[in-house]
Amino acid sequence: MRPGKQPRRAPGATPSLPADPALPPTTGWLLRGKDGRLTAYAPGDEGILRWTETRPGGPEWDGPTFFPVPDLLPHLALAQGTDGYVHLAGTLRRRSANGESATEMTTTMQYQSGRPMRQWHSMGTPYPTDRERAARIGSPSSLVDPRGALHVFIRNAEGGVTHRPQSLNGRWGSWADLKGSDVRGVPAVATTDAGLTEVLAVTDTSVLRWVHDALGAPFERADDIETAVVPGSVSSERTGRGRLTHFWREAATGTVQAWREGMDEPAALGGTGGWGPLALLRTPVDGQDCTIMAQRGPDGRPALAAYPTEDESAGAEWTSSGEPCVGVPALAIDGNGRVVLTALGADGTLRVTRQKAESGLAMEPWTTV
Repeated sequence: MRPGKQPRRAPGATPSLPADPALPPTTGWLLRGKDGRLTAYAPGDEGILRWTETRPGGPEWDGPTFFPVPDLLPHLALAQGTDGYVHLAGTLRRRSANGESATEMTTTMQYQSGRPMRQWHSMGTPYPTDRERAARIGSPSSLVDPRGALHVFIRNAEGGVTHRPQSLNGRWGSWADLKGSDVRGVPAVATTDAGLTEVLAVTDTSVLRWVHDALGAPFERADDIETAVVPGSVSSERTGRGRLTHFWREAATGTVQAWREGMDEPAALGGTGGWGPLALLRTPVDGQDCTIMAQRGPDGRPALAAYPTEDESAGAEWTSSGEPCVGVPALAIDGNGRVVLTALGADGTLRVTRQKAESGLAMEPWTTV
């Protein structure tokens, strides 16, 4: 946090739903700390809102606490390592008195649930001397590798993807141009259970892919996936040993699709007409390995579906509940082992529903924090 910018209670602050389609909704914003407590994060007006469970499993929450971050665009990339530390990355866009803008990437870290965030640090852009090109970069995505090092990915000014790794001592490496062209939206990144990363980026006609064959090795282009996808709708989940399943929306209808290495074509999973990327969670339901999906449905309300992991032929039935939300919902497992679904109301409130203590994936009535 910058000097002089202290966190404060923010009962009237409102999460932002970006009007600019170049700013996708924040995903993965509900995370469980090492102490078992869940924390929810949301980009607001000139800062970040945060809610934290008062004890593992809730139901009470503390917050929202508002962390001022002047000039922060309303999109966050959140990543958590095995140590429980939460890394936040965003974009600052400042305007000078003469109307010129200056763009830079910025990061911070939260060590423990409910604790203050560290001071924000600039990581610049790939264009330190070219403001015009810097202004054309996209919003970040990020992940933490098994060694605990943060990696940030952006769409660059030329329409490709650029990656910046952090070394084990916390120092930033050089910006690396992964190439590509005509990328739309924010790149999607995920790691397998072996710690290997896949990077996906959407163009008008295909999904570009980058992979590496060893931790710390450079990224190489993999075969493109020839399908038209809604930009900013890609998210991924570990679904098998060394495997990721990628989810997105088919461009023409918004239908949810799933694809992984070895599939001839994406599999349709319903959810037609929804918006934004999916929240994903792999967890047993009644002893069955399941992949749970949540979205902001066509009516604006949170919608939930599940199917047996990697058995897309079983299909998925979507169920909407609660009130209309902004952004996209989030999923996590709480300290008591229950599935938790959260959403943000247009009035700035956090809304929560938890799995009932019974068989199946029945959820309790929504509560407002």
